[in-house]
Amino acid sequence: MLNEDLDWFITLAETEHMTEAARLHSMSQPALSRALDRLERRLGTRLFDRHGKRLALNQRGRVLYTHARRAVAEVEAAIREIGDMVAAPGVVRLGFLHSFGMWLVPKLVSGYREEHPSVNFELTQDAADKVCRRIIDEELDLGIVAPRPNDPKLAWQPLLRQKLCLAVPAGHRLSRQDSVRLAEACDEPFILMSQGHGMRRLVEELAAAAGFQPKVAFESTELWTIRGLVASGLGVALIPFEGEEAGGPQGGNVVVLPLEDAGAEREVGLVFKSGMALSALVQDFKQFALQWAFEQRARG
Repeated sequence: MLNEDLDWFITLAETEHMTEAARLHSMSQPALSRALDRLERRLGTRLFDRHGKRLALNQRGRVLYTHARRAVAEVEAAIREIGDMVAAPGVVRLGFLHSFGMWLVPKLVSGYREEHPSVNFELTQDAADKVCRRIIDEELDLGIVAPRPNDPKLAWQPLLRQKLCLAVPAGHRLSRQDSVRLAEACDEPFILMSQGHGMRRLVEELAAAAGFQPKVAFESTELWTIRGLVASGLGVALIPFEGEEAGGPQGGNVVVLPLEDAGAEREVGLVFKSGMALSALVQDFKQFALQWAFEQRARG
């Protein structure tokens, strides 16, 4: 049945008056009578009991009336939803670590906007645990964090891996080496990310594997602040190797030494709430990000 058939049938069922229903739908009474006759022939049963010129909705008619009202309501809801989508472009609520705001997030957002210029993004920078908490609370759709969170309420899909390096000031006793084991810096003052950041957990885990606990000289929420403190000779730090992607130099007053330790890398990935159905838009952006990362890995 077409939606207009449902409309006039609902009106006729509610008024039980052929002339009134025809008037409300700007139809002639004979046209409405023929429409009702076609509908009843199609269903193979009468929907109204006739008592002279008066109509009375019967049991079978009440069944159709109930489902017709429900169907019309669903169609109207779909029309409103589509209208909202057309009137207001979709939004992806994306959270990420501060360091990814220098290169990774701009690349993903600009790349996606080239194909979908009407899509908007709400961007939030914060520590990994706070990004994850906001995803669990459904305040964010997706997060880009590192390393992988342990919370079972979160689903995870890897994007890329970054090698970890020891950053030391120029002229430091280790600065002339090509690479370094973390244990060689066990007596150095360390500049660490604040608690709650993924890099802080990675440093502590690698240091424990190397047999020591780092002496904390300073803490910061920004990797570039940590790099600046290292450049000023205030300590050493573990940083991810981001190369030209980070939008800044690796050299200057900082020497970056690859770590020889097993597991000296951080895995960057997408997180989203486990068991939650993502909207079509968020799912599409997620697939775009995963495809972008796959292509980056393929290029070596």
